[in-house]
Amino acid sequence: MAAAMELSRAGKTVTVVEKAPQVGGLARTLVFERPEGTYRTDIGPHRFYSKNKYLYDFIEDLLGEQWREVPRLTRFCVDGKFYFYPIRFRNVLSQLGMLRAFMMMRDYAWERLRKLVAPRSIHSFEDYAVSQFGRTLAEFNMLNYTEKIWGLPCGEISVDWANQRIGGLSLWAALKKAVWKSSGPKTLVDSFYYPSLGSGSIYEAIRRRIENKGSVIHVGAEPVRIRWKGRKITDVDIHCGELKQTCRPQHVVSSIPITRAVEIFDPAPPLCVTEAASHLRFRAQVYLFLTVRRERIVPDNWVYFPDKSVPFGRISEMKNFSAEMCPPGHTSLFVEFFCFAGDEIWNAAKDTLFSMTVAALERLRVLDRTDVTSAHLFRQSHVYPLYDLHYSEYLGVVLKWLDNFENFHAIGRPGRFRYTNQDHSLEMGVLAAQSVLDGRRRDVDEVTKENEYFERGFVPEKK
Repeated sequence: MAAAMELSRAGKTVTVVEKAPQVGGLARTLVFERPEGTYRTDIGPHRFYSKNKYLYDFIEDLLGEQWREVPRLTRFCVDGKFYFYPIRFRNVLSQLGMLRAFMMMRDYAWERLRKLVAPRSIHSFEDYAVSQFGRTLAEFNMLNYTEKIWGLPCGEISVDWANQRIGGLSLWAALKKAVWKSSGPKTLVDSFYYPSLGSGSIYEAIRRRIENKGSVIHVGAEPVRIRWKGRKITDVDIHCGELKQTCRPQHVVSSIPITRAVEIFDPAPPLCVTEAASHLRFRAQVYLFLTVRRERIVPDNWVYFPDKSVPFGRISEMKNFSAEMCPPGHTSLFVEFFCFAGDEIWNAAKDTLFSMTVAALERLRVLDRTDVTSAHLFRQSHVYPLYDLHYSEYLGVVLKWLDNFENFHAIGRPGRFRYTNQDHSLEMGVLAAQSVLDGRRRDVDEVTKENEYFERGFVPEKK
């Protein structure tokens, strides 16, 4: 959608093909009508934080006053106790216990000494976490939660996950943040921006803006064949219900899962490419959205649950992002389960997941089942690209082949097989559009370093 917006601003006509019934992908906002009023929820908590001013101006131009700064409150729950993140000394020390605190400091000191004498070889996420934080602290809330997300032992997860998601995070950085409230890694920010009616309103605003300029958006549609010859895409077959259509685009910008994209190329890619793509896997999610007859459940934007005894991984109270996400006097809870498409959690019935969820929340004294007025279940495949130890070599083969096409641009989390935040995905879209406009391919994998275009500044459209 960001790519479409940039191209439309430059006077180009675009056709957007969206498989879901609404735009926004993993950042879309779902709406549920109830007798007491309207509830909204994102597909997970989508905070917006970036060092790129261009993106803030881009969204503010679309949303105006519906784009607000929100104070952040995050906790994680371990052994039934809730800890603030970033850490607060009084909260941590009052609940951690002297023995565990001593073990954390002992293991951390040992890792610092080891770096000077015999540095640990860093091959996996486990190696990285233990080296940075010590074994006790790493196991306290990091290794177990990561394994919950990925469904793999941390020794089988690439260190790229750590470098990309928690690069720059250390015990020292967290302590400085706790004592001096200093700036630090992105994961430690105190506030973020959020649209008053949900993240999806960004993409709905883009839809309205570009359709008013003559571009076309097909929802409930998908590409089923991408034809190519030489180094160019020639045709794309699209199915929208019973309607079949062939487009002959000058350029194709694709954020569909990279494994699916490879499957629909015609002629088929070389065998080495299809074999490499078959080794790339995605983690899926199942979501339970609960409407609740209470003013508030928790004070947090979201809470993490590293303990494997808790079946879900994270909860978000959407009211704490924006009061307009639910009716007055009521609230909601968005519950996330990590899984693989086709496994037990993926196939579980709503009543089963509801019982599991409420049992855990009642045990933790977070929620009583009598407060819940409705439950809604939905699923999403291809949520997290799986960074196992060998993914990069397979991904390199696939991207080398795709990037060889002069008019095909693979972007976004599923399209690039890169764990991007919302801001990084927007940057990828803007840079892909610029690649189309000036004929010079930008490196979308280096979104935080490619600032030549962004530094020119954003010029809002005249209303």
